[in-house]
Amino acid sequence: MALNLIMLGPPGAGKGTQAERFARERGLPKISTGDILREAVQTETEIGLRVKSLMDRGELVGDDVVIGIVNERLKRDDVRPGFVLDGFPRTVPQAEALDGMMAKRDPLIIVDIVVPEAELLRRLLIRMVCQQCGRPTVGVDGRDDASERCKRCGGQLVQRSDDNKAVVLERLKIYLRQTKPLVDYYRARPTFRSVDGSQPPEAVAADLVAAIKSAGNGLAA
Repeated sequence: MALNLIMLGPPGAGKGTQAERFARERGLPKISTGDILREAVQTETEIGLRVKSLMDRGELVGDDVVIGIVNERLKRDDVRPGFVLDGFPRTVPQAEALDGMMAKRDPLIIVDIVVPEAELLRRLLIRMVCQQCGRPTVGVDGRDDASERCKRCGGQLVQRSDDNKAVVLERLKIYLRQTKPLVDYYRARPTFRSVDGSQPPEAVAADLVAAIKSAGNGLAA
């Protein structure tokens, strides 16, 4: 049975980090619409030019664009053993479209990473990303430092353009208004689980594995 996992959670919950770790350990592709879109912006593709201003303001890209990206990605052969979706779906229409894409595939497992709003704000304001590979990390004392380098590739760490306080607050508002209803959409499914994301990363990772195993056992039953 393929392991098809959705990671839900607000900006700053750590779902990207946890998704990357879990996917790497299980040998599954991690599909991040955010990474795909940021790459498109950096390389100034047609879609990148369309979405750059929206991303800089912390607004969500239209459902049609994101659904098209994911639909194309899920047609590749490397997703046959399963996949880890990070950043999709973000709206109920996207979730409904994903259900259509999953016809005749193994069921989705959904894990929601829950973190209090005050902690989310703190994390987002000190978060930095590598200019070279895009890996997120936490800066020293919450500010970028010229001496800081990415532990993965050695690239320069900088603050994301959408991680200033005004944009962060707007992103959290958008999440509450448009994305949090996904929890209600998925909650009744036997494969839905929640994990406390305010714990240290290692504890979150352990709880995530346990939650996925529990959900998988539910499918087998």
